[in-house]
Amino acid sequence: MHALVVYESMFGNTRAIAEAIAKGMSTRAKVRVTDVVDAPAEVPPEVDVLVVGGPTHAFSMSREATRQDAARRGGAHTDVPAGIREWLRELPDGDHPQTFVAFDTRVDLPLVPGAAARSASRQARKRGFTVADPESFLVEGYEGPLADGELDRATAWGRRLGEQLEQDLRTKAAFRAAGDAR
Repeated sequence: MHALVVYESMFGNTRAIAEAIAKGMSTRAKVRVTDVVDAPAEVPPEVDVLVVGGPTHAFSMSREATRQDAARRGGAHTDVPAGIREWLRELPDGDHPQTFVAFDTRVDLPLVPGAAARSASRQARKRGFTVADPESFLVEGYEGPLADGELDRATAWGRRLGEQLEQDLRTKAAFRAAGDAR
């Protein structure tokens, strides 16, 4: 199984979560991790699962204005021109064979509506991906750091994700083989 993990990170928290997810998935898959600024314009055909994550800005995926604000607060300038919102929007429409899974980082506050992962999942579904349940990881404050235990939780989530997707691929292969035998 091949996985591509694409992330957007202004303060390094989402990057750390992406790397932890990849570490967990690497027990079941060959995983490539890339910043959104270096992400391919199309998902390579050998990729079975596309994992996409970004910070939650203003209850959704970041926008150029929110990334500029984060950069003014000391965040990285590399992701200001385009984040996961723009990258997903530019992916070709169609029947994508890959499973799409989103994650985000967000402030640990009760009853905060919206999350970048849910918005990314909606956009991916519109683009033609099969979408799995998203996950949120918590940061303390606007810039972070990550809340205690979140890196371990991300690694464990990545491991479970890899196991589930591997099982799903085996099931799909078995159905194809049964159909070919007819």
